[in-house]
Amino acid sequence: MTKQFITKEGLKKLKEELIFLKTTKRQEISRRIQDAKELGDLSENAEYSESKEQQALNEGKIAEIEETIKNAQTINNNHKSDVVNIGSTIKIRNGKGERTFTIVGSNEANPSEGKISNETPLASSFLGHKVKDKVEVETPKGKVEYLILNIS
Repeated sequence: MTKQFITKEGLKKLKEELIFLKTTKRQEISRRIQDAKELGDLSENAEYSESKEQQALNEGKIAEIEETIKNAQTINNNHKSDVVNIGSTIKIRNGKGERTFTIVGSNEANPSEGKISNETPLASSFLGHKVKDKVEVETPKGKVEYLILNIS
């Protein structure tokens, strides 16, 4: 697995989720499996089958988070820079108006919150550019030109 770019806050959230999945969630699933076993015949026990499926999903999620944490490269999103980097918040303008985005690693991306992955064509087009640079981005509807107004 390649390096996963993540903010300190994002890494903290992942670690908290991992602890929850390994403790609370595991115990909850284990109780459900035990309760289902007490109902008798496991071959026709939907509750048991569902609980075992939930257990497998939980263990898969734990493994995925552990792998992400192992390969995490923390980014500093409290830096002052005159060029766009992962962790930068940028204000841009095109013909449709102004927008603000924070460029984050792929596992923290949440477009509805203005957090876009460094791997997207939009974000990757801005990396390395400065305020007042005009950046051309290839979109499904054609090329769009953006002006970088601010980097923080």
